[in-house]
Amino acid sequence: MIRFMKQHLNLLGHRVFLVPLLMIIQIIIIFIMAFEFYTYFLIFYIICAIFSFLMVIHIVNSRANPGYKIAWIIPIMLFPIFGLLLYSLFGGNQLSKRQKEKMKNIYYKQYKYKDNHNIILSELKYESLPAHNQAKYISDYALSNLCKHTKTTYLSNGKIYFEKLLEKIKQAKKFIFLEYFIISEGKMWNTILDVLKQKVKEGVEVRIIYDDFGCIMTLPNHYDRKLAKESIKAAVFNPFVPNLKSKFNNRDHRKIAIIDGYIGFTGGINLADEYIGEKIRFGTWKDNGIMLEGDAVWNLTVMFLTMWDFIKEEDEDYEKYRFPYAYETSSDGYVIPYSDSPWGSEAVGENIYLNLISKANRYLYITTPYLVLDNETITALCNAAKRGVDVKIITPGIPDKKLVNEVTKAYYDQLLENGIKIYEYTKGFIHAKTFIVDDEYATIGTVNLDYRSLYLHFECGIWLYSCSSIYTIKKDYTVTLKECREIKLKNLGKLTWFNYLKRQILKVFAPLM
Repeated sequence: MIRFMKQHLNLLGHRVFLVPLLMIIQIIIIFIMAFEFYTYFLIFYIICAIFSFLMVIHIVNSRANPGYKIAWIIPIMLFPIFGLLLYSLFGGNQLSKRQKEKMKNIYYKQYKYKDNHNIILSELKYESLPAHNQAKYISDYALSNLCKHTKTTYLSNGKIYFEKLLEKIKQAKKFIFLEYFIISEGKMWNTILDVLKQKVKEGVEVRIIYDDFGCIMTLPNHYDRKLAKESIKAAVFNPFVPNLKSKFNNRDHRKIAIIDGYIGFTGGINLADEYIGEKIRFGTWKDNGIMLEGDAVWNLTVMFLTMWDFIKEEDEDYEKYRFPYAYETSSDGYVIPYSDSPWGSEAVGENIYLNLISKANRYLYITTPYLVLDNETITALCNAAKRGVDVKIITPGIPDKKLVNEVTKAYYDQLLENGIKIYEYTKGFIHAKTFIVDDEYATIGTVNLDYRSLYLHFECGIWLYSCSSIYTIKKDYTVTLKECREIKLKNLGKLTWFNYLKRQILKVFAPLM
């Protein structure tokens, strides 16, 4: 009994409770002050109403997604004082002057290391103009280089990903860079950490970036200091502190591993035991990843180092981390890694998805853990199905977030009515984020089909054209379909008025989830 009480007291003392508690106290104080003003000064309410109206005008004319606008306009109009305060604190995506300067430096660094006279891009133009146009968009707006001399290996689940990542880390001679949204103490991470410690002793440089909110329940506070004692450099993205500011919404959702500048990994897999089946959460956890060997890894290296410089406020020469030799590989296609930032004006991740949807002629296969769609994506998917494209979407059978899954199901009717086929993974939770198109294109990465991934998080992915690994990805998709149940319109059943209303309300406020 005493042990049970101690465990719960320790949990209550954890910053996952303390930080939100301090934030709630700040919000309560602000609301009390606002209420007091409202109680004694009617003019205060009128002023707030005027400012709320002006804020709505600002939101309507902003470049934000229409769904995100509506989700904020409703509370602002219904509750002029409190809605205005909440939007001012959390609704925008504003950067301070100092942060803007830091982001500008990142842009210059990425632009500096981008090949603006990419011969491979010119070659692709003569091979396939549609593919060239997609690659050019990614190159211009994600500041990334299209590559050929790159071997791609599809990793169909967490166990395979872990084995391959561990194998390559053990082979490292110069440096190891890891950037993950979640790192969790357990078999997967502890095994990797033991190897990293050994590699440091061998003179290998090791750097780790992790998102503080993503690791809030999985790593001790100030874990970077613990790593520093092992001579492992660590950077914590956007520390979870009790500050009322919209930047709290922006997280580093990327998953990147780079070894010696010529081996790279990304995909949906974090460094946690549920991804390799050592910890059972929401049934079987299905995910995937991809390993790159060759020239395209340089793009991942630049992504990592720009994020490192942003957090640490350093300015270093990236060239010393470029692989010095031409990589000999049996590459049979085109590869371009890409990143997406919430602090830019371009929704790169969403536009890559929209471009792939528009290019589909025969089939479009999608896996996603969350299906929270804006109007542009719904229209694109429905139009693809209407023109005869075989559109299939796999979603989780056992969700990790029940409210978000309710929103996912709220889109089923409209998608099914337009000829899109939906499948739920019966064995558990599917965390993979994959698009496959016509045996020609594919993308694997960290970008979910929800507002947070598309507009609020730092994300990354790999765009593939005419690579043999695309067939491997398709084969795995076909195998996964056999472990799914198809959702039929006639079997959806009628919702009670309460559940129907709940889903409609959740759809409106889905951008804020």
